[in-house]
Amino acid sequence: MAGMAQKNERRTVLRRTYLRLIQRVRRSPQAPEPPADPGAGTLKIISWNLLRLTGATLEDVARLVRQHHPDILLMQEATGAFDLLAEMVGGSYWRTLQPGRIHGLAVWSAQPLAHPPVVLPLPAGSMFERVCQIIDLGGIGIANVHLSHGQVLNRRQLRRIARVLPPRAAVLGDYNLVGPALLPGFADVGPRHPTHVMGEIVPLRIDRCLVRGLTCLHAAVLPRRSSDHRPIIVTLKSAPVLVLRRAA
Repeated sequence: MAGMAQKNERRTVLRRTYLRLIQRVRRSPQAPEPPADPGAGTLKIISWNLLRLTGATLEDVARLVRQHHPDILLMQEATGAFDLLAEMVGGSYWRTLQPGRIHGLAVWSAQPLAHPPVVLPLPAGSMFERVCQIIDLGGIGIANVHLSHGQVLNRRQLRRIARVLPPRAAVLGDYNLVGPALLPGFADVGPRHPTHVMGEIVPLRIDRCLVRGLTCLHAAVLPRRSSDHRPIIVTLKSAPVLVLRRAA
């Protein structure tokens, strides 16, 4: 009985800490979302883990597109229910199943893409195989990820992705990562607020954005909708890429 009482007390403390954190996040002002400016070379991207079957609906996703007008929307745990997205809001849409699963990765683009996303197999864990979608935006590579839960394995997966990306690149999605990504050459520019609550108790920032050769003009966590993850939104701009030359 004493052990159960201590466990309940710890859960109560964690829940109170989480509620205080959420209240602080809600009170803290966020920078206003900049308007889309294609002439300035900016790129607005939203990433959202939809929570397969019981989470976000097609209407929820279409509403998000209409409200925020992203250039690219990356989705994780997307099922066939979202294959009508382009018919509802225009643009282009591709979905890739995770091996052996009923859900996978999906990307919606406001403008037609020159090429369909490349599907990159990732180092596999003991239970599930994972893949990554890589979108070619003409000099900028965008990776849509839903990484494994293993904290060594998901960092190996990130290094595999980084090796095939161009000098200007961004990796967004559900990292399932606790702590720093430890990905050389990349900066973590995503929002710093929690995006997911583990077991409805522990707040975690596992939906992230890492970039190389890009700068982030704006990053925010969007309000929680019908999924157990909150969407993140970033506005990126190309940055000068340092090229090292050998001395003559």
